[in-house]
Amino acid sequence: MKVVYEDNHIIIVFKEAGEIVQGDKTGDEPLSEKVKLYIKQKYQKPGNVFLGVVHRLDRPVAGLVVFARTSKALSRLNEMFRKGEVHKTYWAITKNTPQQPEALLENWLVRNEKQNKSYAYDHEVAGSKLAKLTYKIIGRSDNYTLIEVHLLTGRHHQIRCQLAHIGCPIRGDMKYGAKRSNPDGSISLLARHIEFVHPVSKQNLSIDSPLPSDALWHAMSPVE
Repeated sequence: MKVVYEDNHIIIVFKEAGEIVQGDKTGDEPLSEKVKLYIKQKYQKPGNVFLGVVHRLDRPVAGLVVFARTSKALSRLNEMFRKGEVHKTYWAITKNTPQQPEALLENWLVRNEKQNKSYAYDHEVAGSKLAKLTYKIIGRSDNYTLIEVHLLTGRHHQIRCQLAHIGCPIRGDMKYGAKRSNPDGSISLLARHIEFVHPVSKQNLSIDSPLPSDALWHAMSPVE
């Protein structure tokens, strides 16, 4: 587990692809429990350690996850996420290249709970929610394109679904149309950057995630 930032009120860690943020029916040890153990050992805290889960990342996605270490930070961060005051930037690797080097994508997404999948439409349909993101091509390798994504809404599988809708499924994401899986079961989507005003100190925080170990992330040449 990599701790990227910590203070008395919040802790930001790098989630490896394959880890779960919170406990689920698999029974696998969640990242939240690993962080609690880290805090307990580092600060020699007796009893239960308080840790608030503020947001999640899909299991096959790597990148930054913010946890609250105090109830004050938790309530304020929950409100900030709800109001869209936490700005997240994602990087995605796709096999296909979008037609436009940068664009705003607006779709109406319908979530299918049984399939754990979302479907994108170009117009409003029953049960749909508006999804918006902006993207920009920022890198290339011989066979792949690196895309930077800024989320303007927070919908289920939004980036995965909207990129697939324009013919650019994320590498390894067979649920959304990739031809093959990644060897480690990940998809090539990274929560790369997070920026927000600290809920207690009011300082501006701007944090970058390390790159995953997969060599392809390191092989991308920047596009000017």
